[in-house]
Amino acid sequence: MLFTPYRLGGLVLPNRIVMPPMTRSRAGVGNVPTALMAEYYAQRASAGLIVTEGTQISPQGQGYAWTPGIHSPEQVAGWRGVTDAVHAAGGRIFAQLWHVGRVSHIALQPGGAAPVSSSPLVAEGVKVFIDPEGRGPLAGAGEMVQHSTPRALSEIEIAQVVQDFAGAARNALEAGFDGVELHGANGYLINQFIDSQANTRTDGYGGSLPNRLRFLREATEAVAAAVGRDRVGVRLAPLTTLQGAVDDTPQATYLAAAKALDDIGVAYLHIAEADWDDAPEMPAAFKEALRVVYRGTLIYAGKYTHERAELALRKGWADLVGFGRPFVANPDLPDRLRHGWPLNVPDANGFFGGSTAGYTDYPPAAPAQREMAAARRCASTQR
Repeated sequence: MLFTPYRLGGLVLPNRIVMPPMTRSRAGVGNVPTALMAEYYAQRASAGLIVTEGTQISPQGQGYAWTPGIHSPEQVAGWRGVTDAVHAAGGRIFAQLWHVGRVSHIALQPGGAAPVSSSPLVAEGVKVFIDPEGRGPLAGAGEMVQHSTPRALSEIEIAQVVQDFAGAARNALEAGFDGVELHGANGYLINQFIDSQANTRTDGYGGSLPNRLRFLREATEAVAAAVGRDRVGVRLAPLTTLQGAVDDTPQATYLAAAKALDDIGVAYLHIAEADWDDAPEMPAAFKEALRVVYRGTLIYAGKYTHERAELALRKGWADLVGFGRPFVANPDLPDRLRHGWPLNVPDANGFFGGSTAGYTDYPPAAPAQREMAAARRCASTQR
């Protein structure tokens, strides 16, 4: 099933393989996407769908050095170079809209201001990547530091962030993207409103579950109104507890979130499963319940192999499956999975920052590798 076509809104995907968002920290001056980024994404255009690395919706939304934005004309023009390259290579691409909330540092914030969040809570041990010497991404050198103490957004400011999401979505369409994904996972701003242990507010955005889901709902509604709900996806991470975002009743909370997104009618819900060693598995009953309450397209990502992906598709939990790290080192991943060709191993030294090394220099499968894989399959069949 992984290699069958799938209709997502107005797009026909040639396969069900998604390249999910992965921060690579290669943006240029002014957080503008570069020609190198265009080459990187175009190399991977054989994915059924590409979702870009998180791209901040405003200067306030930035949490790491050298990450791209989508709030200035220069950034929109830079992303146009990326989307043109992907489309020329036959691909389809959504922009992930990102506000990190408290997961930032005063060195990255306009005027050295404190980061913002649902609540003035520090997630101890949660670090962000800064470039204190201003050396730029090509140097590939920065510093990991504890995130700065945040302040709580006022209700007026929340309304402005909602409009920032909508404005970024309009910018994404101007830049040629096929759609957008709101980043509501991994402990960033939307997640900081949703999860009970990250939200201590006592106004209309805190306390009860409907209140904690209000920011997610308002931001998604604003983006859907700006670009059309068939061009909108949302990423959630029910069980990951990343960046200090923890919920006391995650299954109840995220089933309610999925129902709210179903009511809005977004094109897809992207579930990020925990992917670290010894991570908790997402129960099958939880996945089945999500399928009941959310009737749109479901994408799952998190240490998936070809075999696990096929199982998820056959069980009906997923319609599309994301492969993260394998796409880093294997620009031709769909072909490799289809034919059983060996996978390149990613070089962690090139994950964040730098130039072409560990970014655009991974080779496609060589003829010799293809022949060896075919011979192994033939020998296995004969046995």
